[in-house]
Amino acid sequence: MNKFAKLLTTAALCFGATAGVAVAETKLTISTWLPPKHSINTGMFEGLIDMMEEATGGEVTGELKHGLAPPPAQMDLIMDGAADIAIIFHGYQPGRFVGTKLIELPGYEGNAEAASVAYWRVHEAHLAKLGEHRGVKVISLNTHGPGQMHSNAEVTELAQLNGMKMRIGGGVAGDVGAALGVKGIRVPGPKVYETLASNAADGVAISIESRVGFKLTEVAKNVYQMPGGFYRGSFAVIMSQEAFDALPEDAQKALDEKVFGEPASRMMGKVWDDADAKGVAATQAAEDNAIHVANEADQAAFAKIAEEVTAKVLAELETAGVDAQAAHDMVKSEMAKSGS
Repeated sequence: MNKFAKLLTTAALCFGATAGVAVAETKLTISTWLPPKHSINTGMFEGLIDMMEEATGGEVTGELKHGLAPPPAQMDLIMDGAADIAIIFHGYQPGRFVGTKLIELPGYEGNAEAASVAYWRVHEAHLAKLGEHRGVKVISLNTHGPGQMHSNAEVTELAQLNGMKMRIGGGVAGDVGAALGVKGIRVPGPKVYETLASNAADGVAISIESRVGFKLTEVAKNVYQMPGGFYRGSFAVIMSQEAFDALPEDAQKALDEKVFGEPASRMMGKVWDDADAKGVAATQAAEDNAIHVANEADQAAFAKIAEEVTAKVLAELETAGVDAQAAHDMVKSEMAKSGS
């Protein structure tokens, strides 16, 4: 090899080594407790990974890990450093979260995308000061679409829910269930199918996307649908603060400016909406499934129940130190903006 060729080879090796350092990848461990094909995995987390990679030029990515901890233990998992990112459902930890119940109230008009954007904005303006997510970094705040009642027995009237044994996820869903006379049982989402299949419950209160995500078309063939929903469900995607602080400063800046917060909340809310549409389509396509929409009298009866539940929750927020009415009004106002 002549001297010129050696110089070219050396230069190429040096460039390759330097380039390798420049694109060094940080792979974050994302804990998931959902079935592999659930939209949270295939839509939200995959979307988040894509957004992180794009914002950081491939410097930060993620990898899903299943079964690291049960759903209620996800926040502790992140605080202990056993994973870097996870999604939590606030209702699985009664007493730990109060401010999060604001977005779960019935009566809001708009889809999950609008609600998730509004949620983030109201969180920054009113709820963050409660410090309910202290110890972790909040990546996004979300709500699924309107929660409905799913059962194998046909339900066509509101009064039929009284006395039924229903899986209730917690939060405002629990308040609504109690007001309806439902006998609520606590079961995490991944256990819903076997709970209904074994007849341990008569039905489940959950969003309609779960008819696909948790295969409810097989074990809860009837949907009793209240326009606007009986409630919504509050979720947060959280990150280990230590893992975030360990990232290069340019990566931190890019993630905070382009991904975390409202952008991620909006993206994930849209995933919920797309999943809801698939849930409706799957139900309509199943010959032995049916959707029964509440009649006007039952809608009016539930509106009174919703008013009582809302007053109760706003009082809880006021006691916690939030200007509850202002926060509630802001949710409605921001949802109207996002939905326009």
